[in-house]
Amino acid sequence: MERLGDDDIKIYDEDGKEYLFKILFTYENKERGAEYAFIYEPSSPDDIIVMRYTDDGELFEVTDDEELEEAEEVLNAYQSDPKIQEIK
Repeated sequence: MERLGDDDIKIYDEDGKEYLFKILFTYENKERGAEYAFIYEPSSPDDIIVMRYTDDGELFEVTDDEELEEAEEVLNAYQSDPKIQEIK
């Protein structure tokens, strides 16, 4: 992952092809000691992907069912919070 600004990142696949994504928001689960980023491609803003990330910028796909359920709850809370919606 290469950070381009506050909300823009480049992600490279195993073949070196680059993809531009926007960061919707991030959150941390202190109990798990994990940080997550909700990202999307600018051409598909409704297709939100959750990724776990490290301090050195590595991204990992979230595949654990418990983590995915938690991420869905966090995303739903984000999308239904009227204060956040006013800011967007």
